[in-house]
Amino acid sequence: MLKAVKDQRTLKENLMLASSTAFVAGVTNVAGMLAFLVFTSNITGHVANLAKHIVEQNYHQMIIFVVWLMMFFAGAFVSSFIIRSFEDKSRWKANSTPMIVEAVILLIVAIYGHNFYKETQLEREIVISAILFSMGLQNSLVSNISGGLIKSSHLTGLFTDLGSEVAEWFHPRTKNTEAAGNKILIRCTVLGFYLFGGLAGGYFFNLYEFAIFYFIPLILLTIMYYDISPLALHKLSRMFAPGKRQTAS
Repeated sequence: MLKAVKDQRTLKENLMLASSTAFVAGVTNVAGMLAFLVFTSNITGHVANLAKHIVEQNYHQMIIFVVWLMMFFAGAFVSSFIIRSFEDKSRWKANSTPMIVEAVILLIVAIYGHNFYKETQLEREIVISAILFSMGLQNSLVSNISGGLIKSSHLTGLFTDLGSEVAEWFHPRTKNTEAAGNKILIRCTVLGFYLFGGLAGGYFFNLYEFAIFYFIPLILLTIMYYDISPLALHKLSRMFAPGKRQTAS
């Protein structure tokens, strides 16, 4: 899921990447909403709130929403910078490093929220900033890997693209209906698994509260393991394979 990029990717790889990352975004967004009453996987609502607080001259909230927007931006920047830095050395390393950073951040959120969170305003603002940074990392990573085809939490753009692609699929001038159909399938997969993640996030947050954030890094590690497991098995098979034992006399 993380090695192949853009046109090299198969439909199966795109569907697996879309489903897993959209599920993570859905869980994170609903869990964040229940915990903090704030969306944590996208920033569309934050821009509207920023405008509202500017009009009301609520300077403290203006600063908070600017910081949240910049944290999402910073996550996207860091993710793209890491990918660009490592892509010539190892495509898997370039794409897995931002996901490792995301997993670590969400694990810290889980540990802090489950054990130390006192529900103060400052804690709330810092934890939301950390989650938004991690979602910026993920959105940029997935968009880079898929060549912009997959955006795991950008549902406004998803519906726009889906409408255009359905029109393309039905249009009599369209020759390659298979390509258009594959894009529609990927968009619907993102939507379906985002919704599924949201339902799961809401249900399990009501049961386990912040402990649900322990589950999200496991999903991210599973994505990375899927790519590395064939290589690891290949190396193990070579390690234990019978070698040439004869030497020249």
